[in-house]
This record gives sequence, C-alpha cells and structure tokens, in this order.
Amino acid sequence: MTPLLLDGSPITLRDALEVIDHHRPVRLHTDSPAYRRVEASVQMVQDLAASGHPLYGVTTGVGDSVDQRIRGDEVHLMPRMLARMHGVGLGDDFSPRECRAILLARLLPLARGYSGIRPAVLETMCDWLNDNTVPRIPQEGSVGASGDLTPLSYIAACLMGERDMWREGQRVPSSAVWKKTDKPPFLLGPKETLGIMNGTSAMTGVSCLHLDQAEYLATLACRLTALGVVSLQGNRTHYNARLMELKAHPGQARAAREVRSMLLPPDETSETRLQDPYSFRCTPQILGVLFDALPWMRTQLETELNGVNDNPVLDAETQTIHHGGHFYGGHMAFLNDSLKTLLANVADLLDRQMAVLVDPKRNRGLPANLSGSDKPIYHGLKALQVAQSAFTAEAQKLCMPASVFSRSTECHNQDKVSMGLHSVRDVSRMIELCAQICAVQIVCVQQGTELRDRVSGVPLPLSPQGQNFRETLTRLCPFMEEDMELEQRLRNLQAAILAQEIQV
Repeated sequence: MTPLLLDGSPITLRDALEVIDHHRPVRLHTDSPAYRRVEASVQMVQDLAASGHPLYGVTTGVGDSVDQRIRGDEVHLMPRMLARMHGVGLGDDFSPRECRAILLARLLPLARGYSGIRPAVLETMCDWLNDNTVPRIPQEGSVGASGDLTPLSYIAACLMGERDMWREGQRVPSSAVWKKTDKPPFLLGPKETLGIMNGTSAMTGVSCLHLDQAEYLATLACRLTALGVVSLQGNRTHYNARLMELKAHPGQARAAREVRSMLLPPDETSETRLQDPYSFRCTPQILGVLFDALPWMRTQLETELNGVNDNPVLDAETQTIHHGGHFYGGHMAFLNDSLKTLLANVADLLDRQMAVLVDPKRNRGLPANLSGSDKPIYHGLKALQVAQSAFTAEAQKLCMPASVFSRSTECHNQDKVSMGLHSVRDVSRMIELCAQICAVQIVCVQQGTELRDRVSGVPLPLSPQGQNFRETLTRLCPFMEEDMELEQRLRNLQAAILAQEIQV
C-alpha cells in the first residue's frame, strides 16, 4: 500500500483504519513544513533549557508541583522519572489492535511539530507500527486530563527500553525488541516524555475503532430486522421510501433502505397486518438516530486525531510557549457517552424483536419459543431469550455518562477532568454486548425464517440480497430440530461479528 506520509496534513478516519487494521505503512515526510517544525521545536527546548528560562516539565515540576524548580544537573533525569512514576496502570490490557490505534493517535499530533520530540523518536514510533510491534498498555489509570498520562507513559517507557510490548500479538520485554534492532533505547530528552504522555491519544485511538464498529452493528441490525419481518409476516410498507422522505432525517432513510433492500417490494393490498409492534415498525426511527450521529462523531474524532493536544505547546515559528489545556478529553468523552446510549438502543431493539418472535401470542402462528419440534420435552429458545434479556440489561446499565463523574485530583490542580477513557472503555464493553445480542438474534431469525417457510409453504418475500444474507447465516447457524447447547455457536458468531466477517 502507498505509505501514509505524515506532513502535517489532516488524515481521515479511513486513513487511520488502513494503518491500524490493514498495516498501511507510516512515514515522516522529511521535506515538509511539519518536519521542519519538529526540528525547530526540539531546538527551541534545548535553547530554553540552556538559557535557564523556566520551562514547564523541563526545569519545573509538573502539575501542582509547577513551582518546584529542577536543578540543572537533574534536568536530564526528569523524562525517565516522569515515565516511571506513571507506571501505575491496572485492569485488563488494551488489545494489540487497540494499542496500534493508540500509538498512531499519539504519533499524529507529535509529528505536527509543536511538542519538542526529536525526529528519531517519531521515526521509531513509525517503525513500531510498520513492524506490528507496539507498547503494551493497561486500560485503567487515566482521568482524561492531563490527557491519558498513565496509559501514554507506557509508550515513553518502551522508548527507553522499559516495560513490555506486543510483537505480532505476543507479549515481550521492550528490551528484547531493542536488542533485535541493534540500537540502544532512547535517553529521552527534556520535554519528550511529557510530550508523549500529555494528550488525549488513548481515548482518541480506541474511539477510531468504535465508530467503525458501531456503523457495522447498526447495519447488521437492519439486516436482522428484515429477517425478523418475514418471520413475523410483518408489514413491509413500514419501510416505504416516500414515507421516510416526509420526515427527512437522512439516517432514518438509510435505516429504512437497509431493511428494504432485503425484502421484495410489498403488495400493499395483500398486507394482512396494518401495523406491527414498534420494535419492527419503528426500526428506521430507532437506528436512524445512530446513522445520523455518525457523521458529526466522525468530524469530532478526526478533529481530535489531527489536533495538537499536549501541554505546553511550542510554537517555534513565533518562539512562543503556549500553556493551556488541549489535553482535556471533553470531546471524546461526550462522543463516547453519546455513542454508548445509541448502541444500547440497538441492543434493546433486538431484544424486543426477539421477545415478539418467541411469543406464540404475538408471532403469528409460529411455535412457542421457535421450537423446532412439537415434542413437549423441547423448549426451543426459551433459555436463550432469558440470556438475551440479561445481556441487554447489562448494556442499558452502562448508559450512565462517565463524563459527569469528574473528580478533583492531584492536589486540586486537576480539579475538573473529563473521564474520557472511562467512557471509551464503556463503549468497548457495549460493543461486546451488542455483538452477543446480534449473535443471539441470528439464531432467532434463522429459526424464525425456517419455521415460517414450513408453516406458510410459500417462498419468503426476500430480495436476492436478502436470500444471500439468509444463506450466509444458515451456513453459520443451521436450523435446530432439537434443543442443543448453544454457547460455542454464540461465541463463534460473536467473534465473526466483532471481526466484521459477516458481510452486510
């Protein structure tokens, strides 16, 4: 693939995903204004440090310790001490894929040339991405301002040959990675550790993965809704294009179109049910909110991805040091708090649809619990529907906004913080739950369509695209004549959904 050249120009979410998931190479553009700013910002730090001019995090302590002056003979120790003291991450590790996203999200703003990071350090970060060798980063320990200090300290530590890395998915000491390069680890210079640590890149990097997955899940939910409609002998006119034009939300129209594409055009005179339950009738209005939110979320994410987000910012062109709060993760916190609510509605929609399909009082002649046999010892999907309720309840429980739980910390210097990484981690769990719920719904609609075939004796009103989708799911999830253990089937389906292997 053509390398992604970092020259200070903004990149898109698609560019980022090509690097993260498809291993598009990354290179610094050495003949660009951004590269010259990188060099100039490094020189600016060196000149200021040599002059004795106070420079935050270089000749002073950090945070509430800003009034403490660092002795000249100890300035060179600050970078290592900053990284070491922030090695307090706990909880599960981010996956290697998530760590790739975080590393890229940190590299991009630093390569714009306002952070005082040497080109060699940035080139090493590029090499790590290109070699699929990235720092291991724990998920817990950030309050989202001053940025993701603890998670990002693991990048700085690995650059110094400390802590562990993921190499081709295996955890190895960073010292072993450095030995293979025949190069010594970096002695990070003044401002370099602070520049690497002090930003929003953990929450931003993982958010890149969330938006892509959310769009996939919403589209998959539309496809599953269509199979639910034919299982229920539902009214296909609910997804009429002209009807959608009259309210005019683009996302709502898209959701209706995604459902409609799976179905044969309705013969409105032969529709036997005037109105279906809301979980089917209102699918465009429910999923359309997510589709309509994704464009502005993408804009916010790309702005954060491309923006300078550390402190202090070194403007070598004007020889100005800007002290501010670009490390504050408010935009990413709000984005993810919003996204998890929208995804919880995807989960709840499918849960409600399943409740209709398994209920003999509502499913228009299908067997209770979609049982494949009329023998009373078989109970069909009864237990699976209970599990679906449990998964959905957990998803709904995650909807409390993390960003409202600001804590005053660090001697009340960080007295208002974003909790951005908390909201990101909530969305990661929400996506796992939505994939579980979609897996259950695949089992449900596969059972429902097969039973409707048998009950009605006429072809289901599926378009060629709908037939192909149904056949794909049949290969993954054959009809169940008898009750069976479903755990492994569900796990396989969830994995296929998370990997987006089921084409929608």
